[in-house]
Amino acid sequence: MLYDYRCLADLHAMLKKHDDWMELGSADEQKPAKEGTVEAWGRSAKNPVGGWYGLKKGLRGRFGMYIPPLMEALGLAEVTHDAKGNKMKAK
Repeated sequence: MLYDYRCLADLHAMLKKHDDWMELGSADEQKPAKEGTVEAWGRSAKNPVGGWYGLKKGLRGRFGMYIPPLMEALGLAEVTHDAKGNKMKAK
């Protein structure tokens, strides 16, 4: 998957402002994202890039699956690791 690099800083800033846990809500590009999730934000016209952070059409989804673990590894976020319904928040 290819995502715009700035998604890391933009998502971190949004999570800081949100100031609480947010559901990841991963979904393929062809499926709608659940409102109020990291996935929905990564596609929203209201985010800083005005839409998808994914760079390759057809493979732009799953933002809520791939970006949160990277942010956790970089020390930018905490992510839950449950069987379903995982969430994240900024550090």
